[in-house]
Amino acid sequence: MKNKGLFITFEGIDGCGKTTQMNLLADYLKAKGQDVLITREPGAIGLGEKIREILLNYNGEVSSNCEAFLFLADRAQHIDIIVKPAIKAGKIVLCDRHTDSTVAYQGWGRDVDLEQIKMLNSLATSGLKPDLTFVFDIDVETALSRVGKTKDRMESAGPGFFEKTSQGYLEIAKQEPHRVKVINSNDSIENIFEQVKEYIEI
Repeated sequence: MKNKGLFITFEGIDGCGKTTQMNLLADYLKAKGQDVLITREPGAIGLGEKIREILLNYNGEVSSNCEAFLFLADRAQHIDIIVKPAIKAGKIVLCDRHTDSTVAYQGWGRDVDLEQIKMLNSLATSGLKPDLTFVFDIDVETALSRVGKTKDRMESAGPGFFEKTSQGYLEIAKQEPHRVKVINSNDSIENIFEQVKEYIEI
């Protein structure tokens, strides 16, 4: 793996532990002298924060297509304004969710046309793809038990939705094994991170 100018994304259903692992990797890389930027989708600093508020907390009906387009709008802003300049500056960008979330959540979970989502993802990112993606695979019951009682709009979708979403992530990994690495997230935080480090050569 190159030492800089990388884009690494962290994926999985809610409660899978991806954010914890992203923060551990950030600390690990910084300790090795790397310049690291942590970001997220939706809700990167700036306009993304406004879009995130709508996506997670709007209490009216939201159509599946509208939901997908809001995520895509956030992504276009995020890639152009934050991610691309950081990569160009030689930073290692660690991102909590990206294009695969839209494929898994809106495509598999909400039954929005997968080919259309892939086309729109490509449009929103101008074709930019992560260098490496981690998918944290965990059984749905365990994941939802970690979320807690207070759930946002997405977290409240129910076990059936998350089963389909989880299946979507595994299908993405089958289709792009060179980029997407599946991590067994039914383990301790320390053991999960050992799995992550196997793919990091700094």
